[in-house]
Amino acid sequence: MPRAPTTSDPFNAIAEPRRREILELLDGHERAVGDIADTLGMGQPSASKHLAVLLEVGLVDVRREGRLAYYRTNAGQLRAIHDWTKRFERHWLQQILRIKARAERNSAARDTPSPRTNGRES
Repeated sequence: MPRAPTTSDPFNAIAEPRRREILELLDGHERAVGDIADTLGMGQPSASKHLAVLLEVGLVDVRREGRLAYYRTNAGQLRAIHDWTKRFERHWLQQILRIKARAERNSAARDTPSPRTNGRES
């Protein structure tokens, strides 16, 4: 089955690492294209291209002020991605609980005195 075009699917859009970086940078902040490009060390044309894709799939909104464009995240569309990935949270939680249990067992084993020393340090 062919993949959906990046410009029509939010999941394909965020598959690109630079777009995820842009979304992280915009988290809670409205920023101009030039600021995004400078902060992430990319050219303005590249930043604009990534922002156009994010705008097309609805992950960001834009506000124009004269010649400047200010971008911010679109919480509603990001919520849809969050809700979908949340379905798999139980898998992550189980892994975290297994790691915690193993760490607690290892810690208890280190804290238990060896039978040869009867609890005394040598």
